[in-house]
Amino acid sequence: MKKYPVSIVRYEKPLESVRKAVSLCNGFEVIPTGARVFIKPNIVYWTRTTRFPKWGVITTSRVVQDTVRLLKDRGIDHITIGEGTVLMDPADRDSIDHAFETLGFGVLKKRYAVRIVNIFERPFRKVDLGHGVVLSFNCDILDSDWVINLPVLKTHAQTIVSLGIKNLKGTIDLSSRKKCHSQKNGIDLHFRIAKLPDRMPPIFTLIDGIYTNERGPSFDGRIRRSNILIASADILSADMVGARVLGYDPAVVPHLVHAAENLNRRLDLSDIKLLGEPIEAVADYHDHSFPYNESNTLPAPMEKMGIKGLSYRKYDLTLCTYCSLLNGAVLSAIAKAWKDQPLNSVEVLTGKTMEPTAGMKYTILLGRCMYIKNKNHPNINQMIAVKGCPPSPQAIISAFHQAGICIDGAILKNLDLYPGTFMKRYENRPEFDESFFTISG
Repeated sequence: MKKYPVSIVRYEKPLESVRKAVSLCNGFEVIPTGARVFIKPNIVYWTRTTRFPKWGVITTSRVVQDTVRLLKDRGIDHITIGEGTVLMDPADRDSIDHAFETLGFGVLKKRYAVRIVNIFERPFRKVDLGHGVVLSFNCDILDSDWVINLPVLKTHAQTIVSLGIKNLKGTIDLSSRKKCHSQKNGIDLHFRIAKLPDRMPPIFTLIDGIYTNERGPSFDGRIRRSNILIASADILSADMVGARVLGYDPAVVPHLVHAAENLNRRLDLSDIKLLGEPIEAVADYHDHSFPYNESNTLPAPMEKMGIKGLSYRKYDLTLCTYCSLLNGAVLSAIAKAWKDQPLNSVEVLTGKTMEPTAGMKYTILLGRCMYIKNKNHPNINQMIAVKGCPPSPQAIISAFHQAGICIDGAILKNLDLYPGTFMKRYENRPEFDESFFTISG
């Protein structure tokens, strides 16, 4: 049986820890010196207006810098770092440039002649992945000789884990990202994600677990200092080990199940050669799901507050990234607006597949997908449609006011400030060191 090497290393020293993780599994030795290498970090979110918890959300600049240094030491000169970051405003391009500069990528460009690309400013190419899955990928990564994939070690509210395979979703265009959340004939988010690596060049995956994220993938998760690096030249093997480190059998992670089936691989790690630390020495369970009440009609913290007269069903796989970012802010605004009086029988529907419940006074259809699906549904008494894709903050505010929920407009009108409210969780805790996200000149 072929064995796929995967290394697990404790992060202890700059450069040396990454070097150890890479060398244990012979990671860069097969990359020729003339290769065109594309580095894909995970910069899942960015805002220019406020500090927000980057730990466990974004690949550390430390790991990106060390990766570039090791490639340069091998004589590899053609290096591109590329990402397609999610922003509150999909038309915003300045914030991506701000992210690259703040994270120190400009220093890498000057020091090592690394090319930095915002994939939304670059060409895309349609790729047929089979089974009717056609997505548009960034051409730079498709045309590279090798991909160095640098995801964060974190769980994900929809996909259970977000590791190497899931990180590749950041290389497709916005239309394709939304398409991934469609659901029909058994083809869903899990199925599509599993196919993302299928037409890629060879991929070396280094999972950055210096900081890990429970209930990720974003700033509203619970972040831990874990000091773990996981590396492999086989992306599925890296992800299966990463899932185990986060406390999950790969067999319960649907996109890993699909990926293993596609490759005729085992899920029990029996075809993986583990190097470095044993899984048991570093494993630490990270919950992935935000808690809801038993009927999944209200987040558990909101039910504990005593909120009544509201049904805000738990997100499903069809809630795309942009509506997901809005979703957290909307729930916070509702909680803040609660005045210990029952709400007026309001139901909020999100994603692409939810259907209204009979007997509700108001049904808020949040997003264009919900409006298209349910605009003529017989169970709706009074429909309040928010049709945008993504919905505008003002339209959301007006919809909830119409339903008698006087949410604070400031939360949604200043969405870039919202992530900063989570920083207080990490104040005065020295293990949360922002220097991991800087590169000195």
